[in-house]
Parts: sequence; structure tokens; C-alpha cells
Amino acid sequence: MSQQQLGRGPLRSDGAAPEPGGPSEAARFVGWLGSLGCAAAGYAVFQFLFGVLPDSLGGDAARYLVAGVSGIGTAAAAWLAAALVRARAAAGPGGSPAGGPAAPRRPEPGPLPEVFAAAYGTLAEKACVVEDPARGRLTGWSHSLGETSPPRPTSVGTAYGLHIMLDFGVPDGRLHTGDLVDTLWRLRLPGGGWSARSQGAEARPEVTALVLGALARAGASGERLAEEVDRCAAGFTHELDRAGRESTHVVTTVLRGLLRAAPGSGVLPQLREALSDGAISDPRRDHLRCWSYRLDPPYGMPSALHTAQAVVALDRAARVLDERENAAVRSAREDGVRWLLACTSASHHRCPDLRNLREEVRRPRTDDPSRHEVLNVRHFTASWVLRALMTPGAREVAAQDGLEEAWRERLDGAAAAVWAGQTDGIWSWGLTDSGELRHPMWMTYQGLSALRAHAVWMYQPEQ
Repeated sequence: MSQQQLGRGPLRSDGAAPEPGGPSEAARFVGWLGSLGCAAAGYAVFQFLFGVLPDSLGGDAARYLVAGVSGIGTAAAAWLAAALVRARAAAGPGGSPAGGPAAPRRPEPGPLPEVFAAAYGTLAEKACVVEDPARGRLTGWSHSLGETSPPRPTSVGTAYGLHIMLDFGVPDGRLHTGDLVDTLWRLRLPGGGWSARSQGAEARPEVTALVLGALARAGASGERLAEEVDRCAAGFTHELDRAGRESTHVVTTVLRGLLRAAPGSGVLPQLREALSDGAISDPRRDHLRCWSYRLDPPYGMPSALHTAQAVVALDRAARVLDERENAAVRSAREDGVRWLLACTSASHHRCPDLRNLREEVRRPRTDDPSRHEVLNVRHFTASWVLRALMTPGAREVAAQDGLEEAWRERLDGAAAAVWAGQTDGIWSWGLTDSGELRHPMWMTYQGLSALRAHAVWMYQPEQ
């Protein structure tokens, strides 16, 4: 999208207004020159013609008449030209005369509304309704749009679909958020909680927190949510889920979801501390702290994706929890922002920090600890970097450190990368074994929500 369409502007606004009376003063000056020049031009033509017309024309009277008419015509033409110049000067760059109301401009709508409309149409068309003999009527989406097998609503796909509908505001009756909320409750596992399709019948904290966050946004009962929050927190410990507590992705997902569903939960400060303590120093970027895919040793390489996820989670936590009481958490978050701004590349649109990533979360199976449950996670890195740079804390760091230009470049590059990945508002990830493109619901949600937030963030009314 162009800068005009997004209303982009600098971090600061100079607020300079045009000097009052400027166009009218210029118009009076032009008019004065024009009136003086009209008489001079007319007299010059009169003198010239009177001197060159032959005596045979009919005597002095005829020569005076011809020269006089020509001089008057020349003066009138000069006066009209001066009046036109004066009118243009008075109108100014806006094109309306000074002293009169400026004609309102009607900007052309940008492409973003069209993308949103196309995405909503596709999601409404692809929503599936299934009559489950045990759970009842299910309305939602599978993990990915356009799956070859008969689609069936899943917890992950429907939760992301509900998030999208809440962002859109559900413009018509083709979809009802109430149906999606009911479906998510019906997809709850018998022992409580939710899991991904590939995780079987055991609840997992990252999926449970995702669903709880979506239900909280939709206005679900606080008492009903509290039961699931307590169950999720009780199982998310180092003793019961070491792999999850060591994963940056899992911890940030749980933290974001519970900040929505249970902002007063006692587990939130613990997760925030664990996330902050898991930051590592990167000697390649001035020893700034950042994050890798792990929060415990061995940490792994610094990762823009996981640093962005940590920055987003910690910034949201700072709005709910009192960050002022913990300078170490604030310092780690601000270092993460500086680390993202320190990406060096010949072109910010090709910053290596924006590469999509894949990772595995491996957990021992409770029924057979010798075997592992493997969750393949794909990450839309550009959308996470864009979200991280749009946090209020990131803008504060950029302003304090004089990094506005770097902030703008990284922001523009991430937004361009997010925009480039969609077709009619639907994002794609690679090819399946059969050669078909995947269209995961989570990726479309992250793309749409990031572009929507970016458009709102950069909007500035006309000066």
C-alpha cells in the first residue's frame, strides 16, 4: 500500500500552519502589477500604430481611431490576463478562491477494504457446519482452508476464525459469533481444555490459552473461563510440562491468551518473569538482549521471530501488570526492541529477520514416555515483527534513542512483506504433498490483523 493510502507520517508532527492572508496578499500584488501593465501596454500599441499607419488611410482622424481601438483592445486583453493570474494566485494550491470554503477532497479508497471484503467472503464461503452425534452442531473452520479431506471445525481453526470475525465486526448475517463460541465450548476435551488436531485427546496450554483468549474477546462468562484458566495454569509447570515451559513460543502464547482471559491470574507474573529471564545477549548486535526458541540452556541462536513474540507478550503484560515494579523486565523488553531495530541489510525490505520459520515442540507422551508427541509450528515472521514494532513500548524506545528512521524502515519493510504474502486477503504457506498450497487459518488471521493494526496505527487526518 502506498503511503498516501495509509496516511503515513513521521513520528513527530511539525504542526506548521500556513500563514494567514498569504494568498490574498500575493493576489493584490499581482493585481497591482497587472493594472499598471495594462495601461502601459495599451499606450505603447497606440503610439506604435499611430506612427506607422500611412497618411493615405484617411487622415489623422482615421489613424487616431485605428490606433486608439487597438490600444484599448490590448489594454483589455492584458487586464483579463492579469485577472486570471490573480484568481489563480488567490485560489492557492487547494484550487478554491481565498476567503471561500475549500471544496472537500474525496480520496479514492485504498486496496485494504477490498482485501478485507474478499477475505470475509472467502471465510463465509469456507465455513463448515457439521452435525456431530456427540457434540452437536459445530460451525467453524478446519486448520487450513481448502483441505482435500472433508472439512471439520477444529479448535485452532475456529479460534482464529473467531478472532478474525471480531476484528471485522461481522458486517452481515452470513456468520454468527455466537455459533463460533458455542462450537469452541463443544470442542472442549472431556477432561477440560483444548488441543490441536495433531495432539490427540490431551489438553495443551498453548491451544487452551488461544481458545480462552478468543472466548474472552467474544464476551464469554468470566466464571466459566476461570475454571479453564485454573486448569490450564495448574498443568503448565516445569514438572508437568517441561518442554512447554522451555519453549518461547509456548510461553508467549499462554501469556497472551491468559492476559485476555484472566488478567488477574497469579500465574501471569510468573510467566512474565520466566520470559524475561530467558533473554540472551547477542554479541553481533552490541550485546543487546533478545530471544531464541528456548528459554533455558541450551538457548540456541538469536531469533527475530521469538524476539518479536517476546516483545509483544511483555508489552501487553506491561499494560496489565505494573511493570514499574520490575525494572529488569522493562529493560529486557526495551533491549528486544533495540535488537529488532539493529537488523543490518542492504535493503530493509530484504531484512533477513523477516524469514518465515518452522519449529517442533516435542513432548513425551503421558501414556508412553519413551515416545514423543511432535507439534509442528510454522511462524509468519513478518507479521510478528510488524506487531512488535507497533507496540507502544517500541515507539517509545525509538523516540528516546533517536531511532525513528530505523523504526520507520523496519516497520515499512515488515508491512510490505506481510502485504506481499496475500491473495485476495488469504495467505498461503508452501505446498502440500499433493502440490496444493496450504491456506492456514492462523496465517490469514495474523496477516489481516497486522495490516489492520498497521492501517489504524499510521492513519493521520488530512491537515
